Amino acid sequence: MVNDTSLLGLRQRLARDITPGHCDEAGVRRLWWGALEVIQEALMERQVQTGLWMAAPLPALYEPDLLRQLKGWVWAPESLERLSPLHAALPGSGRTASENAGFCRLALEPRDGDDPVLLVITPELQLALAINGKPGERQLLMRCDAESLSDALTMVGERFKGTKTALADQLRDQLNGLGTLRNDPDFDRCFWPRLAEKLTESAPSLTLQSAPDNSNAQQTPSHDLSLLEAMTHEVRTPLATIRTLIRSLLRRKDLPSVVENRLQQIDAECSEQIDRFGLIFQAAELQRKPSEMQLARTDLGAILQTLEPGWREQLDRREVALQLGIENDLPEILSDARRLEPMLWGLIDRVSRGLPPGSRLLLLLQPAGARLKLQLQVRSQSSSSADEDDAELDPLDTEFVDAEQADREQVGTVLSWDPTTGSLQLSQDATRQLMASLGGRYQARRKRDLTVFFPVASAPT
Repeated sequence: MVNDTSLLGLRQRLARDITPGHCDEAGVRRLWWGALEVIQEALMERQVQTGLWMAAPLPALYEPDLLRQLKGWVWAPESLERLSPLHAALPGSGRTASENAGFCRLALEPRDGDDPVLLVITPELQLALAINGKPGERQLLMRCDAESLSDALTMVGERFKGTKTALADQLRDQLNGLGTLRNDPDFDRCFWPRLAEKLTESAPSLTLQSAPDNSNAQQTPSHDLSLLEAMTHEVRTPLATIRTLIRSLLRRKDLPSVVENRLQQIDAECSEQIDRFGLIFQAAELQRKPSEMQLARTDLGAILQTLEPGWREQLDRREVALQLGIENDLPEILSDARRLEPMLWGLIDRVSRGLPPGSRLLLLLQPAGARLKLQLQVRSQSSSSADEDDAELDPLDTEFVDAEQADREQVGTVLSWDPTTGSLQLSQDATRQLMASLGGRYQARRKRDLTVFFPVASAPT
């Protein structure tokens, strides 16, 4: 009889006899995403036709062929229902198990913890994957030895017996129906090298770090934020796979020009969405794990000029013009250039998304006392000259016009939802907190215009 049947106990069992890791949260999540790609590629290479998988806190597999062929169970938090409208995209949301394309949703208990886990059992390949460890000692676990897998299945079976006897019987019947299990010894040898190759090919473009104090951190349910982080992964992972496939096709020399152009458009759209959901992930991390800022001297003007070509391509697809106004000889600011770039991309996307064709987006950078002032202003064809001469914001004024919130629904503490367009974005509060972690003071003007003030770095001594 197994005493601890929680998923936390399962992860601890998988970590037995393994040296503690040294990864941070961002690093171990990148390992997890890459591992899921390697595992699914391995299953498809072996042309698996039958088997089962179990995952928490959200479905880990996303390849359609695998989801059709394998029987799945997913432990998901009950708090999922409070994240409407997002929960409708997941299996088990008001639908029966038979309507969920092979998923059966189970309740995730508080003692299970928030870290992801995946068990895959097929006749050709069996493995367990999990993230485990304390902060600063995080590690990715992959076990495919018979003893670890046997113990893991025993723990799951005992858990089912304690809740739903029918599920325990179903699991036993499913395992018996697989016949003789033949684990491929080559997978154990090639998994880690293939994971390393995957990370070099398609590592996420956003480095996630926690950031400073915020008053809402203690009020935000940890399960909700962990679920949101997992959901952003579930969106980004298949997009990263699509982007990798697209880029492999673009290396061919025999593509018709119209096909090449379409593939480039798809690649760009995938990259935009990967980065957009990466910011959502970072905002959730900021809510859950605030820490001290580490800012350095940053040439903001140079960053804007470097990103300008990509912004023009993005806005051209939306038929929006971009006009930059960057004053000369500007001082450096205090920020984090590595994290600032994706945040600036997010601001451009936020302001330009849904603009009518023919609109013009002004990006201005100029001194403002001991700060640099970055402004994004929208000008439509019908904009009056009076719009161009609106009074400037006082850089010390903490009040701002948040007209966006009037027609958006708040989804938790991180997201806002526009029911008229279906657009899901960071809330104003989350955007302000993310920008504060980069040294900037974010202020919104009217519905789309915004201003960010960055502190000027002191002159080197």
